[in-house]
Amino acid sequence: MVSADCLNHPIMPAHRYEQLVQSVVDYAIYMLDPTGHVVSWNAGAQRIKGYRADEVIGQHFSLFFTPQDCADGRPDHLLRQALDQGVAQDEGWRVRKDGTQFWALAALDVIRDDNGQIIGLAKVTRDITDRRESALQLDAVRAQLFQAQKLEALGQLTGGLAHDFNNMLTIIMSSARLALATQDPARTQRMLQHILEAGQRGIELTQQLLSFARHRKLDVASVAPADLVAATRGLLEHALPGSIKLKVLLQPDLPLIEVDAGQLQMVLLNLLFNARDAITGQGVIALTVDGVELTGEVDGLLGSFVRFQVQDSGEGIPADVIPRIFEPFFTTKPFGKGTGLGLSQVYGFARQSGGAICVDSEPGRGTCMQLYLPMYQDQTDSQPNR
Repeated sequence: MVSADCLNHPIMPAHRYEQLVQSVVDYAIYMLDPTGHVVSWNAGAQRIKGYRADEVIGQHFSLFFTPQDCADGRPDHLLRQALDQGVAQDEGWRVRKDGTQFWALAALDVIRDDNGQIIGLAKVTRDITDRRESALQLDAVRAQLFQAQKLEALGQLTGGLAHDFNNMLTIIMSSARLALATQDPARTQRMLQHILEAGQRGIELTQQLLSFARHRKLDVASVAPADLVAATRGLLEHALPGSIKLKVLLQPDLPLIEVDAGQLQMVLLNLLFNARDAITGQGVIALTVDGVELTGEVDGLLGSFVRFQVQDSGEGIPADVIPRIFEPFFTTKPFGKGTGLGLSQVYGFARQSGGAICVDSEPGRGTCMQLYLPMYQDQTDSQPNR
């Protein structure tokens, strides 16, 4: 980006500077007077905005803003900010001469004379529409991958869930038949209670599934780790074989964290599914959640964090594989058994949330995944309502 300081550079003559500015076609570079009216116009401005110099010189720069931005006073706000602070930056929609819009990254820099008086402003605008669209497409792809991960997780839960629902329906049907057959009011009451309890369990399980599978926008909020672990455990117990024991250890009075609860639940299920798949035969998975203070030893993180540790008694990870486990589409599982997206999603979530994910593993010793998420800073010392 061309700096406004160049305008007063003692080495570069004015005509050389004008030649330099006019040769730039990827940026709209022009001057404004202190009231915001255009006083110069380069070839890049004509290419990006569509106006010739004789059409815009003397016009107020609000000409390039959308009607809504003008109604909201956005041009005047940027001008005041630049005059008060010496510089102003903005990103948003701008309007070309033909009425089409483009997404612009713009900067306003104050120009002063030798006495320090403001004589105008340098305005530099870049068309970054393609970059913005690429970012939006990337966000859409990420959302699709996240949803695909949810569906994959639900597929792994299906067998256990079907078994549980079948057990609940068996209880309901058997209790209903016994209630119809008996003449004992007390026994009838007990059978009806069994039906209610089984039905309530089915409602709770259905609500957990709907909450987990529902497609919704990112919803960052303060979350109690214990509550989220309880909901995740309620889903996971349907996907663990009887040969694998799950141990959950929670530090009392865990601090709140500020994350998207649905994404964190997906991340924990990914880690727990990987731990399950690493175990052959009998084994143990330990999920430990505690609070820690970091002083830079984990990816340079500083401050108070909640640590989620998933430790398995599986085969462990070879040293030459560990550096690649967070790469997208990298997997050591057989074809059809994994997409290679689970751990890359965990890594992306941790970084996006201001935390980190670490792995400690050796062949024959099992694996420990450690997810660090920052403590919610606005919480008070009082115990949160849960």
